[in-house]
Amino acid sequence: MEILSIIFFRFIADWMAYLLFIPCTITYLLFAWDKHLAHYEKSRVPEFVLIMMSFLFGAFGALCAMVFFNHKTKHMLFAVTVPILVFLQLGLIVVIMRYLA
Repeated sequence: MEILSIIFFRFIADWMAYLLFIPCTITYLLFAWDKHLAHYEKSRVPEFVLIMMSFLFGAFGALCAMVFFNHKTKHMLFAVTVPILVFLQLGLIVVIMRYLA
């Protein structure tokens, strides 16, 4: 029975990795694309889309893009919301992993 719980925990851990990797990557690329569009003064990605992608487990990718591209760092909405979402999402992951362990 213990081997089944180990296999189940490993499956959930892999699933959690994908749950984080895909939205973070998409959010990072959206921020990069928005920075590119801003540079060329084209139509931009709406801020609502950027915040919602951050909310949907993409906060770490948003924070990395904000730092790497120096993008949206002066907007209080992003400067406050994204770091808070990172901590909330990390806390949720810790709670889920402890519950499953």
